Amino acid sequence: MAFDVACVGLTILDILRRPVERIPPGGGVDFIDEIRLTVAGTAAGTVIDCAKLGLKSRAVSAVGADEKGDFVIDTYRRYGIDVDAMQRIEGVPTSATILNVRPNGDRPALHVRGASDNLTLGPSDYDAVCDARFVHLGGTGLLNAMDGPPTAALLEAAKARGCVTTFDLIAPSDRTLALVEPCLPHVDYFMPSMEEAVILSGRHEPAEIADFFLERGATTCIFKWGARGSYLASTAQHQRIPAFRIDVVDTTGCGDAYCAGFIAGLAQGWEAEAACQLGTAASGLVATGLGSDAGIVDLEQTIALMETAEILE
Repeated sequence: MAFDVACVGLTILDILRRPVERIPPGGGVDFIDEIRLTVAGTAAGTVIDCAKLGLKSRAVSAVGADEKGDFVIDTYRRYGIDVDAMQRIEGVPTSATILNVRPNGDRPALHVRGASDNLTLGPSDYDAVCDARFVHLGGTGLLNAMDGPPTAALLEAAKARGCVTTFDLIAPSDRTLALVEPCLPHVDYFMPSMEEAVILSGRHEPAEIADFFLERGATTCIFKWGARGSYLASTAQHQRIPAFRIDVVDTTGCGDAYCAGFIAGLAQGWEAEAACQLGTAASGLVATGLGSDAGIVDLEQTIALMETAEILE
């Protein structure tokens, strides 16, 4: 296969500012410490971190034919990410978010949905998308044209071609389970946050939540759990993977980084538990700076953190 990983789905230009304590009244001005532009989203954040971790990476998503889309494509190229499968959508803006990061880490957002809702992939695209050891689908819930049966068909095609499939979602609502459920039989690693998994399953105990998705076809569940780390579950094992002690600046993109670290661990031939620990380290590094591309330098630095950081019990 030509690539280690193809990351498919939600791609957003993030405009982050910190610390934001208030919006000034009228036409007033407040002064803050930092403003950044980053390429983010459940596919885009993951593909950038995969590239940083040394994986040969392909991005598969949609952006507008606008200045924001230009920024996304240029950023991918700077990281050595293949963009041949990217779609440019005329007349639709690139999906974008303004994130106001408060001193306590809260990050109320203003979002334009945009081109990610127009991503379409059919059988003629499958060979290009699935020319990778791992296919990561990120963003179900904010991929209007791809959500549901089209995503299930892509994941089925990926499995038929021998790919390992990982799956993440975003912003679940009362309609999201119906979009996720047909995909689960084609998912090797189902990777929502614990909060998202609770919303979808209606369960509250980690083992019961995991069983809900395992019974619906997922091979393995990994629930990202913030300061509690993550929860790894399959028919053979259930265990919590603890987090590392980190000086947190901003948690934007931490879940996407976890997915990237996990995929990078599997790409090294590691077992799922060790790959989860690498995901935890990647997530922790991203939390040390502003934006979803912060913190991670390369695989060696991320492994070093994994091996030396203090564990939160």
